[in-house]
Amino acid sequence: MNRKTTDTLVGMFVILGLGALLFLALKAGNLASFTFTKGYEVQALFDNIGGLKVRAPVKSAGVVVGRVSAINFDDKRFRASVVMELDPRYAFPKDSSAKILTSGLLGEQYVGLEAGGDVANLKAGDRITMTQSAVVLENLIGQFLYGKAAEGGSK
Repeated sequence: MNRKTTDTLVGMFVILGLGALLFLALKAGNLASFTFTKGYEVQALFDNIGGLKVRAPVKSAGVVVGRVSAINFDDKRFRASVVMELDPRYAFPKDSSAKILTSGLLGEQYVGLEAGGDVANLKAGDRITMTQSAVVLENLIGQFLYGKAAEGGSK
């Protein structure tokens, strides 16, 4: 092969490598799914959101139906306020519930929606009132150790 062909092949290999790195960076930042349709925003209050982040998926029955668009602290109720942008293709009843779940044992956290039975659907600006906070692994370990220490002290 002559020098020009070798340089071209090396250049294509470098461009392919940079494309792969860009893809991995977008996947790691939950930015791989681009949507141009504007969804409707709903809010939910949680006592503890654990490691939930903006752009985390909102799933129902394992299907991504939206993304977390903002996380704020409500200083009047002393709870975390999570704003979710839901895909307009999916309508959820007003009495739906939201809980913060974890993918795997130590995986990323996401919001899980469970549909209720109300005939009226959520619309932009509504609040989901039935929520369940994240299970924090450190708290579980602390409760387990405290329970074991209490058992040992009573014998």
